[in-house]
Amino acid sequence: MAVEAVLFDLDGTLLDTHDALLASFRHATREVLGPAADGLTEAQLMAKVGQPLDTQMWDFTDDQQTHDRLLEVYREHNNQVHDSLVKVFPGIPELLDALRAAGVPMGVVTSKRHDMALRGLNLFGLADYFDFVVGSDDFPEHKPSPGPVAYGCKLLGLAPKTVLYVGDSPFDMMAGNGAGCPTAAVTWGMFPEEVLRAENPTYVCGNPARLAQIAGV
Repeated sequence: MAVEAVLFDLDGTLLDTHDALLASFRHATREVLGPAADGLTEAQLMAKVGQPLDTQMWDFTDDQQTHDRLLEVYREHNNQVHDSLVKVFPGIPELLDALRAAGVPMGVVTSKRHDMALRGLNLFGLADYFDFVVGSDDFPEHKPSPGPVAYGCKLLGLAPKTVLYVGDSPFDMMAGNGAGCPTAAVTWGMFPEEVLRAENPTYVCGNPARLAQIAGV
């Protein structure tokens, strides 16, 4: 069935937030955990990017107070470095232009909080391309649950089988597949292609031009 609309993940899909996320994880874990954080690798720090930050912080502690402090310090640091470290991926503005010109409705379904998601989109003048943003604070379930993606389809007023969900993480693929959407795994984000293929995406895309072809624009 032809694609009637496209839902996008944000981090690692539309925006290159890798450096901002990694810097904030390193800062927060060193500040809160002290020497215990020295052995944490980049892979460990970034393992659950694509899920809400609240979930990710439980990888580093089982203590509620420590968890909350990690969250607080991370957000303070990320707020400071966000605008200087975040970039838009090459080809994304052109892709969004083509989709809009073809009249394809678009939305964002992200595990980032709504206000920070909009901040990133507005930083590059991208917010107006989208009919809505569903953030982690806009829906009670979170990826890899299919709930947020299914909710995005409901906002579009379309059956999931007609809505392409695009993301760069295995959690995106789990959510999109679970919602009944065709899924496109993009390989320019934060996860290796083999990790994405293991979740059986409908498509694997190496560049935004390929994504435009899949969407029929």
